[in-house]
Amino acid sequence: MNRIKSRIWVEALLRRCQSQGKFGAVLKTGADEAGAVFVAINRLNGTLDLLAPPPGPSTNDAGERWFQKTFPAPVSPMELNTFIERQKRFDQDFWVVEIETREGFADLSLAPTD
Repeated sequence: MNRIKSRIWVEALLRRCQSQGKFGAVLKTGADEAGAVFVAINRLNGTLDLLAPPPGPSTNDAGERWFQKTFPAPVSPMELNTFIERQKRFDQDFWVVEIETREGFADLSLAPTD
């Protein structure tokens, strides 16, 4: 199964969020074709969750992207920026999208854990 290009997936995520009354923005643009996509969930209380592609398969059988939490608990914007800067040393092609939602949920699928 062909995977949806990262740019198209990010644009669709932002449109979906907008249709649900949520604000979303691209914090870092990555490779159009296959850049990894990280999603920062801004809880609007000064903390964020960061969802990242899991190791191994990053999509389920239906082609939906899977994510995993990067940190066990919400982090500050400074901690998120530190993570992004550290990630840039290894990979310049990744995306970071921020979604604002008090619920801390952006209708994304979490990868199964063992």
